[in-house]
Amino acid sequence: MSTSETRIAPPLDRPAFARLPRDADGPVFAEPWQAQAFALAVRLSEAGWFSWHEWTLALGEQFRSAAARGEPDDGSRYYEHWLAALESLVTAKGLSDPAALSERKHAWAEAYRRTPHGEPVALAAAMRGT
Repeated sequence: MSTSETRIAPPLDRPAFARLPRDADGPVFAEPWQAQAFALAVRLSEAGWFSWHEWTLALGEQFRSAAARGEPDDGSRYYEHWLAALESLVTAKGLSDPAALSERKHAWAEAYRRTPHGEPVALAAAMRGT
């Protein structure tokens, strides 16, 4: 495993996980945020906030919307669709609202821009001056 890959631990015996990139140890993610979004969706479903059936419908809707926009179906944006489905369910279930999600995304983007190369990105970096 390269240092740029992140894993989450099994059990991942659901059919929906069959297409995820994996190796002998389980799913492999190109970026940490992908693993975090994946784990959050699994955990929220396990906690009863939405059923796995609801999850698959939301993810399927993201894929259909992407196809309607003419996006290629090459797998390169799979976790972007995963995140969009998660955000859709989180707002539909009242766990957050679109404005709060947008504000948090903006704060993280600012933190990323303000973090010196090689240092871990922290949300507090968005609060630092230029």
